[in-house]
Amino acid sequence: MTRRSARLRTALRGVGQRLRARVRGGLGGDSGSALVEFLGVALILLVPVVYLVLVLGRIQAATFAAEGAAREAARVYVAAPDADTGAGRAVTAVGVALRDQGFTDAPADALALTCSASACLAAGEQVTAAVEVRVPLPFVPAFVRDVVPLEVPVRVERTADVDAYRVVGR
Repeated sequence: MTRRSARLRTALRGVGQRLRARVRGGLGGDSGSALVEFLGVALILLVPVVYLVLVLGRIQAATFAAEGAAREAARVYVAAPDADTGAGRAVTAVGVALRDQGFTDAPADALALTCSASACLAAGEQVTAAVEVRVPLPFVPAFVRDVVPLEVPVRVERTADVDAYRVVGR
C-alpha cells in the first residue's frame, strides 16, 4: 500500500465518521423549520376555507335575493288591478330584490308566475311566484364556464292568495 492510498483511506474514514455523527445528531438542527411547516399547513388549509366562505356567502346572498323577490312578486301581483299590470310590477319587484344583493340576472328571465286557475286574479285563487338565481363560482375563468357549467342554482317559490272579497274591474 502506498502512502497516497493510506492518506486517502484515512481521509475517507474521517468523512465517514463525520457523516455518521451528523446523521445521529441531526442534519443541522430544527431552527426555522416550525415556521416553514406552519406557513405550509396554513396555506394548504386557509386557501380552501377562504374560497368556501366566499362561495357560501354568494349562495346566501342569492337565497336572500330569491326569497325577497318571490315574496314581493307574488304580493304585488295579487294586489294589481289586472294581470298585465301585475306582471310588470312583479318583474320590477324581482329586479329590485336581485340588484339589492348584487345580482345582474334579467328579472323577467328569473321570474315565473303560475296561477291556480285560468283567471289569475279571480277572487280566492292563488298565484305562485318562482324566482331562480344562478350563482357562478367565484374566480373561475369564463372559458372554463363555457365548457363546464360551474354555477349553483337557487330557486324559491312563494304563493299569495288573491283576496276572497276582491271586486273585479276595480
